[in-house]
Amino acid sequence: MTQTVQTLAATLAAVTALAGPVLADGHLPDLDGREIVVVTENAYPPLQFVDGDGNAVGWEYDAMAEIASRINATVVYENISWDAMIPAVSEGQFDLGMTGITIREDRAEIVDFSDSYMTSQMVMMVRGDEDRFTDAASFAADPDFLMAAQPGTTPFYVGVYEVLDGDEANPRIQLMETFGATVQALRAGDVDLVLTDGTAGNGYVAASDGALKLIGEPLGTEDFGFIFPKGSDLVEPINAAIASMAADGTLEALNTKWFLDYTFGE
Repeated sequence: MTQTVQTLAATLAAVTALAGPVLADGHLPDLDGREIVVVTENAYPPLQFVDGDGNAVGWEYDAMAEIASRINATVVYENISWDAMIPAVSEGQFDLGMTGITIREDRAEIVDFSDSYMTSQMVMMVRGDEDRFTDAASFAADPDFLMAAQPGTTPFYVGVYEVLDGDEANPRIQLMETFGATVQALRAGDVDLVLTDGTAGNGYVAASDGALKLIGEPLGTEDFGFIFPKGSDLVEPINAAIASMAADGTLEALNTKWFLDYTFGE
């Protein structure tokens, strides 16, 4: 069992422990077919991405379909860039945002979060032939090594404060608009490191046919949650659905499908 799946299993146990009180009456809320507009980026395999046939797929899509079925809701999907997602949801342009969003106190000031549905680890992704550094310390020691990140993301802040020197303007961090662009820059040799959560990192490595790999020890953990406009009445029913999916093994089945069984590139 990989570290990522082990971490997911621990999260499942924690969520399942909470499921009893949430579902004390044995019933889930019924939203009577209500339409929920969900926005995502489709850039974090295996959570959500576009497959080789052009279909938007992934763990979060499967989870959201199951949630909608359990609470009798209809889901409509929209796409948006990462940097616009949290402000757009905060302003009420969408009902819910999903793209492996780390639950953080600063974000919780402008959006509401669901309960955590997954815990992942921050990892270091490099080219498959990288042998000049092996961990965060050896990367930081050479001023010629560069990393890429999206501004305002957890990888950006971990890179600044846990890998480098705490200077958010450090020129060794090349800022890019999308996570996909950071990976392309890494593969092209324009940068030497991309930090990402273990879920996305394992997905990109699996799809790279040896062009990418993960190195070093994990740089901490992060909990993922769906986001909503502040005060949204969707938080409670979706939390109830998440708890029920943990209790009956559905989350575990999704983890097996997307982290163990799914073959990228086919």
